[in-house]
Amino acid sequence: MKLDDDSQAFLDLIKKLGRPPLNSLPPLEGREMYRRGRMATQPDLPHVDRVKDFEVPGPNGPIGVRFYRGAGTHEKGALPVLVYYHGGGWVLGDLDSHDWVCRKIANSGQCAVLSVDYRMAPEHVFPAAFDDSLAALRWTVDNASRLKIDPSRVAVGGDSAGGNLAAAVAIAARDSGSPRLAAQILVYPAVDLSMSGDYYGRFTKDLILTDDTMRWFIDLYVPVVEQRKDWRASPLLAKSLANLPPALVVLAGFDPLCAEGELYAEKLKAAGNSVSVVRYPGQLHGFLSNGKLLPRAELAIKDIVVALEPAFAG
Repeated sequence: MKLDDDSQAFLDLIKKLGRPPLNSLPPLEGREMYRRGRMATQPDLPHVDRVKDFEVPGPNGPIGVRFYRGAGTHEKGALPVLVYYHGGGWVLGDLDSHDWVCRKIANSGQCAVLSVDYRMAPEHVFPAAFDDSLAALRWTVDNASRLKIDPSRVAVGGDSAGGNLAAAVAIAARDSGSPRLAAQILVYPAVDLSMSGDYYGRFTKDLILTDDTMRWFIDLYVPVVEQRKDWRASPLLAKSLANLPPALVVLAGFDPLCAEGELYAEKLKAAGNSVSVVRYPGQLHGFLSNGKLLPRAELAIKDIVVALEPAFAG
């Protein structure tokens, strides 16, 4: 397996800039480095029909969200909606870091997207991010008429930590019987925070995400080791994965999370769910949200839209 040329160039640039590993920094410094880096690697933001920031009630205070309607949808009435959870290891990222991703999905999918600014570690540890993510989903469905969306065409999605949250929320929605989700979009998701599988050992240095960085994130998000086998933290360990919404799993080859993502897709399929897996063997973890330098992000957006089409067909 070989890195794509753009992935290698991206890593060479990071090395040239002398950016330290995230796990060598205090969390707040890491958060700021991530923010500055993302602003430099995110493409120009496309115009959408509507974008609005506001707050929705959460279990421990307001949750910031950003709502998008895709360009050209102003006369389409109630739109299908993707509730999106950004990546960043439950420590990094915000509404701005994934602004381009959400705009592109809204435009290409001719849909609405609601991006969730869930509480993050280390200030708010597990299950805070999960609780906020589920609350934001339920609020979206309950306020469908206000948002002019179709409550029968709702999907969840996210990348990395956001993929973890989307997978866990999908299980929670199944268990409670509501809302009935149309799809789940899981982009290089973290699905086993117990690290109990044989996932690690291949990607130990010189990548955007390494084994050590993943451990750093997990330690900050779920400091109580016994909680890491809770399915809300580790969807792969849920007692049952049956009766879940159709899933798209997007994987990057140079990524510590690739093996557990493959296993999650296999377990979803074995449980009787519809599953599509798209692999980018030469890409790095995080390529979706670094589209200015990693243009295969555009292809991954197309993968997402294609997966949403039957779910949103209504």
